[in-house]
Amino acid sequence: MARTVKEGDLLWRPSEEFQQASELHRYQLWLESHVGLKFDDYAKLWEWSVTHRDDFWLSMVDFFKVPMGGERTPVLSTPQMPGAMWFPKSTINYLAPLDSQWSREGAAIVDYSEARGVRTLSWRELNRAISKCRNALLSAGVDAGDRVTAFVPNISEAVVAFLASASLGAIWSSTSPDFGSQSVIDRFRQIDPKVLIAVDGYRYGGKDIDRLGEVQEIARSLPSVRKVVLLPHLNPTAHLASATRWGDFLGDSTPTSLKWEPLPFDHPLWILYSSGTTGLPKPIVQSHGGIVLEHLKALSLHLDIRPGDRFLWWTTTGWMMWNFLVGGLLRGSTIVLHDGNPGFPEIGSLWDFAGKHGVTVLGSGAAYHAACMKAGDRPRERNEFRSLKAVGSTGSPLPPEAFGWLYDDVKQDLWVVSLSGGTDLCTAFIGGSPYLPVYAGELQCRSLGAPVYAFDEAGQEVVDQVGELVITAPMPSMPIYFWGDPEYLRYRASYFEDYPGVWRHGDWIKITSRGSAIIYGRSDATLKKKGVRMGTAEIYRAVEMIPQVVDSLVIGLDLPDGEYFMPLLVVLQDGVSLTPELKRAINEKIRTELSSRHVPDDIISVRALPRTLSGKKLEVPIRRVLSGAPPEKAVNLGSIRDPSSVFEVVEAVRKRLPSGSH
Repeated sequence: MARTVKEGDLLWRPSEEFQQASELHRYQLWLESHVGLKFDDYAKLWEWSVTHRDDFWLSMVDFFKVPMGGERTPVLSTPQMPGAMWFPKSTINYLAPLDSQWSREGAAIVDYSEARGVRTLSWRELNRAISKCRNALLSAGVDAGDRVTAFVPNISEAVVAFLASASLGAIWSSTSPDFGSQSVIDRFRQIDPKVLIAVDGYRYGGKDIDRLGEVQEIARSLPSVRKVVLLPHLNPTAHLASATRWGDFLGDSTPTSLKWEPLPFDHPLWILYSSGTTGLPKPIVQSHGGIVLEHLKALSLHLDIRPGDRFLWWTTTGWMMWNFLVGGLLRGSTIVLHDGNPGFPEIGSLWDFAGKHGVTVLGSGAAYHAACMKAGDRPRERNEFRSLKAVGSTGSPLPPEAFGWLYDDVKQDLWVVSLSGGTDLCTAFIGGSPYLPVYAGELQCRSLGAPVYAFDEAGQEVVDQVGELVITAPMPSMPIYFWGDPEYLRYRASYFEDYPGVWRHGDWIKITSRGSAIIYGRSDATLKKKGVRMGTAEIYRAVEMIPQVVDSLVIGLDLPDGEYFMPLLVVLQDGVSLTPELKRAINEKIRTELSSRHVPDDIISVRALPRTLSGKKLEVPIRRVLSGAPPEKAVNLGSIRDPSSVFEVVEAVRKRLPSGSH
């Protein structure tokens, strides 16, 4: 029988051997021998990293031997946010750190897709493939600053095309082929790409999905595109009259020696996108230098990824975790790409794949770990996981019970790293430390160089109580700007309206007195029932532990008569009905684990809940529609996986509003 795990329960302590073998320990030894600094614990090291910002980031350059040209100082010439300027006299390219990796033996990429099985690329083969793609892009007229876009799954060709683009100083931007055509157009049309690379389709959960029609529609809607490259993925003979096939694009010439252009430190590397739930997605631009420094730090010191490791994070090319995963190459690790359903043909298939291929660090969204737990899967009964040292989780808070499941049913001696960050910085600024214990439901620590705090409504730091997650000083991977926003108007409105000069991230967080952190959900979706402020994540954690509940959404509505109505919407397992008994069980679970104030005013069963293409719940847009905003203004339906669910949920809640408040 599964044990009961509560928030704050101690689940694991790193052994002395584990700590001393870590990259973080190697960095501390380097600090002592090269800089003369010695720290007794992680908390003191973190404090130094945020109070001596320039010294810390310069130590990252030196410790990782980042090959930068020009002058190393000043480190930060313009410290305000937005507009911070890092290493303004330095040059770099994302590919520069790879120069020391190309001679490695073994695989650079292990590439699995449902459509074509497992393939591998050695470091030498990856180098040659990038060189050929770089030459092809040059022949297509691509220059530094041009945009190269991709409508592709998480396969090795995507990595090759990105690295080839970066070598030239072209700006990369990708979406996953499960995005609807309008969602892709909404993103790419803002940035006027010169090249579009697209697949003919993909396979997910054993089902083939043809996307040739969508590719045609996307290409027609992007007048700036001069070259469309079709990458046959489902069908080797797939073609489009207006497109050049991938093989023809690359040609059959012998690749030349791989080159890369030295670029200003803040030269744009790629464009990521916000979820775009209430308007056009924000095109977030991050720099070569900022990403190189941040990803070397985050992957090495906070996930302990080393040369020769095998690093897998289940993701798509439309999620920032794909960009984070590719960063594993900078560390000389093998990146393991998984394109398909992680729960197909069985819920634990991703675990079995990781065990078979010797993965050392495995990550996924918290929802996958929770789904495996609810299904009663026990991967450790099928796999020894001799290589697996760490499991990562992000996307939403990992419930304490899922922490317990990872230790009970995956591996007892395991470093569970729950991360929080976001597309905005393309990293995790709260995450793991190989020095610290793991407590259920908690993120171990604030990342080095990340001045993250909880603020109350007056803008004062608070500890051991819930507050707004803020970042009080610049970090290198923060957006250099939003594309098409030269005056920083959208940028300021997104992060700096509440606390001038301080980044407000939009999450509720509690920093504990021992330095760990707990995320309580989006702060703009706050519930205030009976005047008490509550985070939605607590309710989801309790409700979604009930076996019959697949998904849930809670909304707080201020009614015209001054009352407050808080309904809970649930998606139930197939064949399950919302009986009075199940309602009572849900309410009792919430009352027992949280409080009577958290108990919803009504529980409503729906077919599906609206989620963005990246899987985020639409709490705020649904609340706006129910408060009277026109759906077409409150929600960008192109950003929703199942647009019809928006209208179904709104109608279901409206039918249950208290009399007189419609």
